[in-house]
Amino acid sequence: MTTMPMFPLGSVLFPYMPLQLRVFEERYLVMLARVLDSPPAEFGIVLIERGQEVGGGERRFSIGTVARITQLEAPESYLGLVVQGERRIEVTEWMPEDPHPLATVRELPDLEWDDSLLPRREQAERLVRRTLSLASEFANQEWSPDVALSDNPTAAAWQLAAIAPVGPIDQIALLRSDSMAALLDNIIELTEAAGESLAW
Repeated sequence: MTTMPMFPLGSVLFPYMPLQLRVFEERYLVMLARVLDSPPAEFGIVLIERGQEVGGGERRFSIGTVARITQLEAPESYLGLVVQGERRIEVTEWMPEDPHPLATVRELPDLEWDDSLLPRREQAERLVRRTLSLASEFANQEWSPDVALSDNPTAAAWQLAAIAPVGPIDQIALLRSDSMAALLDNIIELTEAAGESLAW
């Protein structure tokens, strides 16, 4: 268990994935100043379940990901940064805000890769790329169907979870996966459902 500064967002951060943030709220500027002053420059990101990103008072999911700051820039009106998803965490208790959100968290176990899962991972990749291509016919997608994946099989599995064209609630289900096999099965199931909805 450890106490960690937290940044509730309207999006999900996955391990091995980058995320761009624009920070302008005073409480989060204070948080980043503290984080940058105490290496490693990390904080937790959780998805907002209900409410708004600005102003506080939102309800938050308990599952999240540690974000490590990799890039930082400071234009006049906001702080821009790029973070990298690291370890998964679960919030066990929300603490009084100081002035930003704080929580007691526990790290969730890393998902272990087994080479016997390679056919399932290849199936998931084909399905995700095909569904991204289909989805791109209806709207602009954040990820291209031919986006490159890592040579690291664990990283590639999480990257597939991140680029799959599913909504944030389904992304939370993927983030909660308790084994690599379950993660790949969940990617396949949720992406198939997304593809079926596009076909109607």
